[in-house]
Amino acid sequence: MTSNPETDYPAPPRSMGMLAKLKTFSLVGIEAAEVEVEVDISPRAMPKTILVGLPEAAVRESTHRVERAMVNSGFQRPADRIVINLAPAELPKQAASFDLPISLGILIGSGQVVSDRLHEYAVVGELALEGHTRPSKGVLSMAIAAAKAGLRGIVVPEENAPEAAVVEGLDVIAVASLSQAVAFFSGQVDIDPTPSRVNELFDEFAIYDIDFADVRGQESAKRAVTVAAAGAHNLLMIGPPGSGKTMLAKRIPTVCPQLTPVESIETTRIYSALGRLSPGQPLMAQRPFRSPHHTISEAGLVGGGSTPVPGEISMAHHGVLFLDELPEFNRRTLEVLRQPLEDCVVTISRAMASTTFPADFMLVAALNPCPCGYRSDPRRKCNCTPPQIEKYMGKISGPLVDRIDIHVEVPAAEFKELASKQPGTSSAEIRESVETARNAQIERFDELPILYNAQMSSKQIREFCKLNKECIDLLKHSVNELGLSARAHDKVLRLARTIADLESADAIEYHHLTEAINYRVLDRDLWQ
Repeated sequence: MTSNPETDYPAPPRSMGMLAKLKTFSLVGIEAAEVEVEVDISPRAMPKTILVGLPEAAVRESTHRVERAMVNSGFQRPADRIVINLAPAELPKQAASFDLPISLGILIGSGQVVSDRLHEYAVVGELALEGHTRPSKGVLSMAIAAAKAGLRGIVVPEENAPEAAVVEGLDVIAVASLSQAVAFFSGQVDIDPTPSRVNELFDEFAIYDIDFADVRGQESAKRAVTVAAAGAHNLLMIGPPGSGKTMLAKRIPTVCPQLTPVESIETTRIYSALGRLSPGQPLMAQRPFRSPHHTISEAGLVGGGSTPVPGEISMAHHGVLFLDELPEFNRRTLEVLRQPLEDCVVTISRAMASTTFPADFMLVAALNPCPCGYRSDPRRKCNCTPPQIEKYMGKISGPLVDRIDIHVEVPAAEFKELASKQPGTSSAEIRESVETARNAQIERFDELPILYNAQMSSKQIREFCKLNKECIDLLKHSVNELGLSARAHDKVLRLARTIADLESADAIEYHHLTEAINYRVLDRDLWQ
């Protein structure tokens, strides 16, 4: 082996016994819990490594990786008894991010490394057998926790450094190997903190490749999308196959306001905890668009597992969850959406603990009006019988439909619209209207813990959605005729408030309420 001044350390005396302590973190859901790695080395006739503190399989196996990584990096494994404690003892530890702090603890405890920086920095990282670092999941949450704990910085694998550097006021030290980490902690090498590139990342990754101008015709559906995006309302589209429902849904993020830095970090930490960040993209700059297949399980949709992990609704946080062919989903799977749609969070309970994940998403669903799909298409004959249609629509429960604010029909596009050379309404034009409405809501809810009209409580609806007598009579007639529930009544008022905001109107007027009520008619025609 070639000589390296950074890694050639003398073997420690067999009689030496020392205790080393380092700070690291363990993921619990998407949160990072502080863990103290304690390494005690005491002389014994036979070398032995004991790992305690509720380590899961990946952590228990780390002792073998750590041993070979140290030897292959030019260090020596102490020929003594090594006791490694991961505190607090009652917190289960999983993932391989403990490799680097355990290795450093053994080297410091055996006297091969002396450092006065341990109390200032947390350490996270997996090690390869040759001593190189490998990226770990959840580094963004760990960096946030390190900043809250008042630490000066955090030492992370080189690949994770841009992700952790998003956190301001924290020195993020990128290391490519165990040798480099040792050189930093021993003071032989000073590593400059990784700079934060938040603004550059937004400029680079916040650009969409699709646009609403690609959708020919469907101006009424685009209007419904505008209202939905302006107030963060849920949307249901009904139409024959090929009418453009999926195209419309995929372009909804392009008309929503750009993610704020806080929203971006909240969304990024979910993807970071799952290891789903795209290579070279340490920050989510676009609103997420999730479109799970209809065969998805309940746990896949809302999250779960023996150790709970986020599901699709959490991955759609601050974005769009699109459920295409809604009746094809398992009914029980769809029913689990009811609580997250109301609370914007989902809690996964297990025998030992409960974990809460954020789930503030816009639900967009699409379905055909009948099994063959052509019930509402004047150009095609529908052969479905009333019992078949009733059974098809019966797969979706009324309570779930009641939680969707807007129901709009998307008819088949006519040939003249498809052949037209005139571009349709663009995303930029729609986004301008949406931002006008969102700015009105930001001003309205300045001192309240909500951001959008769709989040208004019943008390806030009474305060901000006052109606004149003409509007009250219209709403009373509509509730009686359509059989709207109390929830649907409130959703109509929220929609009317959003439509008024799109016109910068201070009060809800008759035509605002009329349009809002029209968005609740279609489901009654199909489900009753």
